[in-house]
Amino acid sequence: MKQLLKTLKYSALLLTIVISSGAMAAPSKILFGSCGHQDKDIPIFNAINKEQSDLFIFLGDNIYGDTNDMAVLKNKYQRLGAKLGFKALRAQTPIIAMWDDHDYGQNDAGKEYPHKEASRQIMLDFWQEPANSARRTRPDGIYTSYMYGEGEQTVQVIMPDLRFNRDTLNSVSELEYYTKRKLNNQGPYSPTEVKGASMLGEAQWQWLEAELKKPAAIKLIASSLQLLPDFTGWESWANFPEDRNRLFALIKKHQVNGVIIISGDTHWGEISRYQQNLDYPLIEMTSSGLTEKWKDVSPNQHRVGNYTHNVNYGDLSIDWQQVDPAISLKLKGIEGQVIMQSDFSLSSISPYK
Repeated sequence: MKQLLKTLKYSALLLTIVISSGAMAAPSKILFGSCGHQDKDIPIFNAINKEQSDLFIFLGDNIYGDTNDMAVLKNKYQRLGAKLGFKALRAQTPIIAMWDDHDYGQNDAGKEYPHKEASRQIMLDFWQEPANSARRTRPDGIYTSYMYGEGEQTVQVIMPDLRFNRDTLNSVSELEYYTKRKLNNQGPYSPTEVKGASMLGEAQWQWLEAELKKPAAIKLIASSLQLLPDFTGWESWANFPEDRNRLFALIKKHQVNGVIIISGDTHWGEISRYQQNLDYPLIEMTSSGLTEKWKDVSPNQHRVGNYTHNVNYGDLSIDWQQVDPAISLKLKGIEGQVIMQSDFSLSSISPYK
């Protein structure tokens, strides 16, 4: 028995080393979600935990902090951490996380949020980020990336920070919102007209370009906000067209294969497909929310099929055993049932040699 316990402890230590170094095997199943309220039951964790995935990605609005009181913010994280479903997920599955506005600290907030440094440390403490992590000290945000697997079976997860350095949003008048936008299920924001306005800032852009140039079979961009939809009136990459166009241009310039996008924030779920002036189609799955719902779903000309405004989580599965790996993006409901999916091969998003 002592020898068995010793072996188990050694195995656990090896697992910890592998995960902390980012050298885990290429994941075959990555689950993801966003928009979970800490004061509500989150029964969808039961379905998520049954999947026993290789990785879970929290895409933002992981709690609803919305406060200038850091003690309140910390307590709200603790409420999420106390949930049995979350405890089970943390115990069995590697987790990585990015924030969006509500866990950043304030609805639709950007670089002007006065408590972002304190909020940063509270967030990273909760997600057990190492004390020496660059995410704790970068002057312009908590953006990061992870590399899993090796050789032809490599998945890179790129997580931009769309809050810490984000410039001012362009808002319509209250009158226009209520007389025009709201009637069309659209929000109060329009694309900025300020030249150079950005969500990321130049330093993060330089980092992102370097990350895109790293070799990986699949480049998973985990964005807290929707990237492909042209215009919803809510927060999205479309409100900063220079950022959005710059990303598309970098994919072409550096001939980046294998880009897949996952996003959150909206309180509805959908699949988007975009190929304007690109060499292969970009596919985005929006998964939102783990608890939150939004009935007035905005139009999206790039939407594939229907949307859902019921609670959901995302599933990116990769069959590495095939010569041309098969990729499946699924949106799943509270019982783990498939609501919608998109299936494609790795070669179909990898045109560059």
